[in-house]
Amino acid sequence: MSGPATGPATGTATGTEYGVFLPVASGGWIVSDTAPRPPATYEHNRRAALIAEDAGFDFVLSMAKWRGFGGRTDHWGETLESVTLMAALAEATERVGVWATVHTNLVHPAVAAKVLATLDQVSGGRAGLNVVVGAYEREFSQMGLWDPAQSHDDRYRMTDEWMRLVDRLWTEPSVTARGEFFSLDDCVSRPHPARRPRVVGAGRSPAGLAFQAEHCDGSFLTAEDVEGLQVAGAQVRRLAAERGRSIRTYAMLTVVLDETDAAARRRFAAYGRGYDREAITAMKLSWGLPLERAMSMTAGDEAHEAFQTAVVVGGPDSVVEQVLEHVEAGGLDGLMLVFPDYLVDLPAFGEVVLPRLR
Repeated sequence: MSGPATGPATGTATGTEYGVFLPVASGGWIVSDTAPRPPATYEHNRRAALIAEDAGFDFVLSMAKWRGFGGRTDHWGETLESVTLMAALAEATERVGVWATVHTNLVHPAVAAKVLATLDQVSGGRAGLNVVVGAYEREFSQMGLWDPAQSHDDRYRMTDEWMRLVDRLWTEPSVTARGEFFSLDDCVSRPHPARRPRVVGAGRSPAGLAFQAEHCDGSFLTAEDVEGLQVAGAQVRRLAAERGRSIRTYAMLTVVLDETDAAARRRFAAYGRGYDREAITAMKLSWGLPLERAMSMTAGDEAHEAFQTAVVVGGPDSVVEQVLEHVEAGGLDGLMLVFPDYLVDLPAFGEVVLPRLR
């Protein structure tokens, strides 16, 4: 097992990276009323980020979310804005990478270039940009910013143009461009970032993979199992190599850790019992699934339904073994971890698990 990434988070990463997906939306990542419910507050996220830095994590990342999913838990009914939060956390921390999320259909490339260059300066070169193609209609139609005539591939063509313009604004004295989606006229954006912020993305469609292979330093993979992660990772690495580039691969993982395997399994089962079917169904409908399909997907294993990612459950020895299996069998360069109770579980993980992973 290789050691931790070295150097600033924006530089060339080495070794296996471990990051934390911050709980910027109320309820965190378990859709249940019997699980801990992290609040969407700056103070809570600041404490989590400082614990992550002290524990030796490589990065913290915050999502961008503009509308929750209701249900009896009002899941994600309150959220923090990603870039503002990460700028504040950049000032509060010293070493850990601070990766913010931007929706390309909400933020003009000239605005994004300026915002990320500012975050790069505030963080001393630790900034990262998670590029997201806005896909959940209700989030954006509520703002009058959803074009139903724009297809999935149209949105990725727009995002490809968006990213090319951001890169030019980060490096050129001025940019003039007349594209399909954006027009710039002698557009100036200085100061430039000292180094290009780490750019990451997700999405498994052919258009999404092509975008990551062309523009991203890292790809967040999704799959049914670790073998699927390995296949997906090989695919995006091959596409990047065809473009003369390299790309790192990551996945998300929730950790339910306790002193013993039995105690951890009890926590897992207890959290699952309170799963919020209405909120989970609304979430799956937001993915574009038909109602019948979304309802059928919430009728299975109730314990697992409450969790939004793959889960490892156990005492310290078991969690170390499962995490390493996930990384090695999945062929991953890193993991972004989710915790039920960040202020309790993060310190424990940092003390008894992370040093052994290193």
